[in-house]
Amino acid sequence: MSTHADTHTDTDGRRDAGVTWEEFAAAEPDLARTVEERFAAHTHHVLATLRKDGSPRTTGLEVRFLDGELWFGMMPGSMKALDLRRDPRFSLQANPGEGTTMGGGDVRVAGRAVEVPEDDRKTRARYVEEVEPPEPFHLFRTEVTEVVRTSVEDETYLVVQVWKPGAPVRTLKRT
Repeated sequence: MSTHADTHTDTDGRRDAGVTWEEFAAAEPDLARTVEERFAAHTHHVLATLRKDGSPRTTGLEVRFLDGELWFGMMPGSMKALDLRRDPRFSLQANPGEGTTMGGGDVRVAGRAVEVPEDDRKTRARYVEEVEPPEPFHLFRTEVTEVVRTSVEDETYLVVQVWKPGAPVRTLKRT
């Protein structure tokens, strides 16, 4: 449900709440496919979280797209997990790979991470079955609030695509 073009209101009444990966992919399937391909190209990516004092922390992370969700699994007690427990906001940058070509563009996903409690055995079991992480682990599903893809077109234009819940993709071109 949209209250206006750039704001999404979740079922619990929070404005600017995120959506599941599946909801984003349904709204923008081409961009979602491109983003998933960029993340699949490399194993490790860069997660930005917020420290207690509000300063940014960046760390490496493996991510998974499963069951219509974007998932983060983390070692128990890791600083990034503690950061997300305290403040769920994150930004995730796909590994750009070697060199400067960035085939498929540079992609970033922002949102909020929601921890899956240990007593949600069904969800955690599905994740373990697919990923086989070392246990114990923290598991977070994400609420996506922004997806950005930056690419070069015709070796001339810098193209920036920006998506937010409740609005279509905005495309900006610069020379």
